[in-house]
Amino acid sequence: MTDHELDPVTAGAPRAPRRRRVGRLSGRDKAVVAVLLGLPILIDLAFIWGPTLATVGLSFTKWNGVGGLSSKTCQPNVPSILNNGCLYGVQNYHQAATIYPEFWPAVRHNLIWLAVFVFFATPLGMLFAVLIDRGIKGSRMYQSILFLPVMLSLALVGIIWEFMYSQNYGLINTVIGHNHDTNAIDWLGNPKLNLWSVLVEASWRQAGYVMVLYLAGLKAVDPTLREAALMDGSNAWQTFWKVIFPVMRPINVVVMVVTVIESLRAFDLVYITNKGINGLELLSVLVTSNIVGETQRVGFGSALGVVLLVISLVPICTFLYLTFRRESQPKGAR
Repeated sequence: MTDHELDPVTAGAPRAPRRRRVGRLSGRDKAVVAVLLGLPILIDLAFIWGPTLATVGLSFTKWNGVGGLSSKTCQPNVPSILNNGCLYGVQNYHQAATIYPEFWPAVRHNLIWLAVFVFFATPLGMLFAVLIDRGIKGSRMYQSILFLPVMLSLALVGIIWEFMYSQNYGLINTVIGHNHDTNAIDWLGNPKLNLWSVLVEASWRQAGYVMVLYLAGLKAVDPTLREAALMDGSNAWQTFWKVIFPVMRPINVVVMVVTVIESLRAFDLVYITNKGINGLELLSVLVTSNIVGETQRVGFGSALGVVLLVISLVPICTFLYLTFRRESQPKGAR
């Protein structure tokens, strides 16, 4: 017998498991990993980061989209055709903030759009999700009806609501009895009303989108949490806000990011209504009109696009920072 077997201390001790050696990747495995990782990265760089960085670079130039770019600085009091493609510095941003009349109304309208989505459309979608999750009668039918606008294109949504808002034959004016008379309300032509009218269209669609996201989060919540809260005497309202809602923090992050993106990239509805003029100016419409419109000021339109990007990143980054900072703190410090 060996000394180890005779040792009373080590005789009954379990043997440590042998460590398995990690085999090296073969050439085929490396090729598969390179394709699976490299292809998405290349697509991301080509279609997202590449155009983004190109837009930032073009925002510092004075270019009409024709001809090449040069490293020469634009000369003052020189015709645009001779100054095409030159470096313009921050003059595009300066002109947008000082002498471009549609800029500040567009910024204000984008912020109003964001506020309506955050404080109206998102809570409405959450309410729909909670009611449907409680298993009310006909919940499947309600879920399909509320999600139907999300399946429609924004162009079709705009056309549907044009029939609702039409001054002469619209459903709303017909119901209130002002169809075909001098008191008919011009919902889409009045600069004081058209923004809010289009926001109703956008919220109608956005609420269904948010509802589906929150339904997915509610289905993933552990049912024992609700049972424990009910046993402790919590009512339905307290159970949702103090137990269910904090658990859905990942869904809240997704909803916040989607809400900001959807509100700031709004384009289709306002362009269908009146091409984004007469009270419906938005930054996305101004970017399009300057880049592919009659003026074709690619550099100036790129500067407006960068402004829109910064406005969208500020609330998203702030929300993500506060959310993940709260998660990283100890429970007693929250």
